[in-house]
Amino acid sequence: MNLELKKAIDQISKDKGIDRDMLIKTLEDAVRTSVERRYGEDLDVEVSYSDESGEIEIYQFKTVVEEVDNELTEITLVDAVEHDPSVRLEDEMGFRMKIDDLGRIAAQSAKQVIIQRMRDAEQEIIYNEYKERIGEIVSGIALRRDKGGWIVNLGRTEAILPKDEQIPREHHKRSERTQALIIEVKKEGRGPQIVISRSHRDYLAALFRLEIPEVDDGTVQIMGVSRDPGSRAKVAVLSRERDVDPVGACVGVRGSRIQNIVQELRGERIDIVVWNADISVYAKNALAPAVISKIVVDENENLLEVSVPDDQLTNAIGRKGQNVKLAAKLLGWKIDIFSESRYNEANSIGRGLEQVASVAEINVEQLLDAGYNTLESLRSASDEELAEKLLLTQSRIVDLRSAIFFLAPVVEGEEEEKPSEELAPSEENESEA
Repeated sequence: MNLELKKAIDQISKDKGIDRDMLIKTLEDAVRTSVERRYGEDLDVEVSYSDESGEIEIYQFKTVVEEVDNELTEITLVDAVEHDPSVRLEDEMGFRMKIDDLGRIAAQSAKQVIIQRMRDAEQEIIYNEYKERIGEIVSGIALRRDKGGWIVNLGRTEAILPKDEQIPREHHKRSERTQALIIEVKKEGRGPQIVISRSHRDYLAALFRLEIPEVDDGTVQIMGVSRDPGSRAKVAVLSRERDVDPVGACVGVRGSRIQNIVQELRGERIDIVVWNADISVYAKNALAPAVISKIVVDENENLLEVSVPDDQLTNAIGRKGQNVKLAAKLLGWKIDIFSESRYNEANSIGRGLEQVASVAEINVEQLLDAGYNTLESLRSASDEELAEKLLLTQSRIVDLRSAIFFLAPVVEGEEEEKPSEELAPSEENESEA
């Protein structure tokens, strides 16, 4: 009994995590390949591993013929009868081959095929295993740094933590334990490449599931995440149970839960936002700690116009625009922020344009398309320019100027620009006709 081969199969299957039947089939295929290389592909052989004896058995099959043309695949009836008196023409007979007959080169070839196929099988197992673990946090030891990033040992295989997936200004050391999120598993010639990330927004969501039981069991649901890695993040949460406060559950007693996450992210500030189906309420929560005065929703443009008290503008925008950018990412809407004074001024001008357009019996869009976006720009235009760009008659121009003067009187010390020409009443009638 070949106990060594049997032990080797059992040990490899256990250590490498390779299915035993798959390993045996790989071994049989390797031996068959080696035999065919030695004697040619015409040879009809059957290879099987005997678990009882622990040996590989090889049988060569030949067809019984009257006259042999190929000794590898045929045998004469006279020779066949010596082995089996009941044999007939066209029957197939199997003859056991000795592995020693393969020779040293063939045996070495079989060994190489076995090793390669074992490696391929192991890589396929690793690929399939980690492919199913995308979105999962893994922990490993930082081995070395190359031009692509840090190579992290996960135990059975290695992963890469690319530079753009690292937290800015975070420094790793060799032999240091680190954890990250699996974001991609790629098949490469040298084996599966596992890509991990510490800056991905899903890593923050995974940390919440890891540290907060209510998130893990679905009582509190994460509705969205936006991150400026290493600096600040916003996480939108929703409670599925009325008596559970989503913010309190995430923060924990004296901030214990959220602090564990903040420490893991090297001090990244995390704002926990209560999600709401009403986009206006959701936006107010997302823009905290700024106080919001008013939000105008433009669903066609997917735009929110937000006005805040003048002293809250800095808080709403945030340092280098960080607060409003994170809020916009979280909501999935564009956000324009105005101070109350600026918002009122802009809307006053807008209402003025609408009134002027109404008097002149044209659309506001015509004024804007012609480049007139303020009352001042209309007042400074000449009659000829207004007639050409807006296709107005002189009487309409007179009405338009009256409306402008009423809505935006000339400041004392300035002279209102007079029309370049004024038609007589009779001429006005003719132009209108």
